[in-house]
Amino acid sequence: MTSIAIPRRSTRPTKDRTRKNRDIRAKEVRVIDPDGEQVGVIPIYKALAIAADFGLDLVEISPNANPPVCKIMDYGRFKYEQTKKLQEAKKKQTTFQLKEIKVRPKTGEHDLQTKLGHIRKFIEKKDKVKVTVVFRGREITLSQLGRDLLQKMAEEVQEIAVVEQYPKFEGRTMIMILAPK
Repeated sequence: MTSIAIPRRSTRPTKDRTRKNRDIRAKEVRVIDPDGEQVGVIPIYKALAIAADFGLDLVEISPNANPPVCKIMDYGRFKYEQTKKLQEAKKKQTTFQLKEIKVRPKTGEHDLQTKLGHIRKFIEKKDKVKVTVVFRGREITLSQLGRDLLQKMAEEVQEIAVVEQYPKFEGRTMIMILAPK
């Protein structure tokens, strides 16, 4: 008597956690045919037979439902559509960095203009900018000077940026956050 080697079925879900065909472990499943019509709750072996008749795969769509929902579809196309959805979601996701510019209350005019140039570059790249005024020693008494400095910087870039967080103290520093318009 000759024996046929039957490939061992994996009990572990695939990498993307979507089970298909013989990887589905439930005894009964709710089946949706390729046209989107509900077939009903049937045993898994009948669902696999129906999928084979269509020449398609039985794909577990909602594994947490009771009974699990499976759809008869082309698995390759399903995976392709899933990756397309992920790519679209990544495109719509906005990424930005928070850049920091540090100044002192008595920073000179030329240095201030250089820092404003950096802020403009960051804002044009759609990054947020955290402007920090650092007070050392007795400079803490010049808090109004620091606030005026931040206000002046905000006015200089108001055509391309908005103030997301107005000047406030955090210890010996005063911060303000600018965001692109």
